[in-house]
Amino acid sequence: MNILNISVLFSLLLVLGFPMHNGTQISKFSDLLVEANAKNSFDFESCTVNSKPENWSIALTGDGKMCDWKVLDDAGNKVLAQVASEKNDYRFNLIVNNELSFKDVDVELKFKGVTGNVDQGGGPVWRYIDENNYYVARANPLENNYRVYKVVDGKRIQLKSARVTINTGDWYSLKVTMKGDKIKCYFNGKLELETTDTTFKKAGKVGLWTKADAVTYFDNFEVN
Repeated sequence: MNILNISVLFSLLLVLGFPMHNGTQISKFSDLLVEANAKNSFDFESCTVNSKPENWSIALTGDGKMCDWKVLDDAGNKVLAQVASEKNDYRFNLIVNNELSFKDVDVELKFKGVTGNVDQGGGPVWRYIDENNYYVARANPLENNYRVYKVVDGKRIQLKSARVTINTGDWYSLKVTMKGDKIKCYFNGKLELETTDTTFKKAGKVGLWTKADAVTYFDNFEVN
């Protein structure tokens, strides 16, 4: 149950006169709201450095050795990083959360491209079925563009592209919303991409994506 459903349930119980003896039930529902929110927001501060976060799985679309995701200390701030540097162009590095699955979804995160000769940057995936089928939006400092794709049977198909200025080593925010077949992608708070697609109609997992040798840092990953 996500935070919206819990909030609705809480309101209905109040309307129906559900007993709140000595604040006990209110406290329990408050705890549920906090727990639900915590499950959908990840700053990786409680994770162990140089280890993969618990309840996340690594996957690879394409060729080469398995990618390498781990939590790093970035000047006192913990981040989730893809650190493998294989230069194969047909290589999409993935990490997905095992517990969250959504159809209509809002995904927000911060990313920083660190290094990479073939590619840099990255972004979120959603409605993830498996390593060969999902939606992805990514920003690339090497190309100064922001794009949304679908990956179908391992083939990446571009849906929309926009020019944006992205500097290696700087943090940027990305946000993607998908309601039904409508996709909107924001870069630093500005709507840059808007399109529709009906390939993946059911709920799927959410996660993060990079390409080839992109060493990229991610933080403040939030899903609703």
